[in-house]
Amino acid sequence: MKNFLIILLYFSFQLISSAQTQEYYQLKIFQFQDATEMEMTDQFLSEVYMPMLKKKGFKNIGVFKNSITEKDSILKTYVLVPSNDIMSIYNSEQEILDAYPDEKHYNRVNTIFLKAFSHMPMLKPSPLDGPRNERIYELRSYESVTEKSYKNKVEMFNEGGEVKLFVELGFNAVFYAEVIAGDAMPNLMYMTTHQNQESRDQNWKAFVDSPVWNTLKAMPKYQKNVSHIDIHFLHPTEYSDY
Repeated sequence: MKNFLIILLYFSFQLISSAQTQEYYQLKIFQFQDATEMEMTDQFLSEVYMPMLKKKGFKNIGVFKNSITEKDSILKTYVLVPSNDIMSIYNSEQEILDAYPDEKHYNRVNTIFLKAFSHMPMLKPSPLDGPRNERIYELRSYESVTEKSYKNKVEMFNEGGEVKLFVELGFNAVFYAEVIAGDAMPNLMYMTTHQNQESRDQNWKAFVDSPVWNTLKAMPKYQKNVSHIDIHFLHPTEYSDY
């Protein structure tokens, strides 16, 4: 915890002092042993955690649950908090710690801090308004072997045109961001939204078949810049802001 705090303070000094316009995100991932723990955390998040953050001025807080699959069989809740000041997220979190229930209500929690891409500097809540239980939020993490190859992949999204292509194909991205403190670095993460599983599959087929994508991925300078990809299918809770 001490080392993590040192890393966080270092990055916050570097990032805040640079006066960038890009937002920062905190992504908390709660893991549960059973549905009872998840229900207890739901109650805490909806009745205590989110109201306290909103009282401090935080907006567009997303809360999601994972779709259980063979590859993702552990019950999880994802909480995404955006802010233009990374330390405001961290300081608010420390104040809320005193409000956590005394009894155990999750098995473990992982916290990730991110910085928005230059070509999508602000979080955009999904405009979709269909049934929440059908909506697909797809969270992806792209890891790279080296910092150089990682920066190359970030450039591929920004200057290379991946972000633009996702917009043109209607992926309804919520955010694209670089991980600045987490357990899988160097990596980037992004979240897209789809009306349902069928539309998600159609969107990705359009992406894979796109002449723009096939030209981009064949460019020599963008070769071998991703070593591992994690894909998580999520759906919003009833108390999520989107």
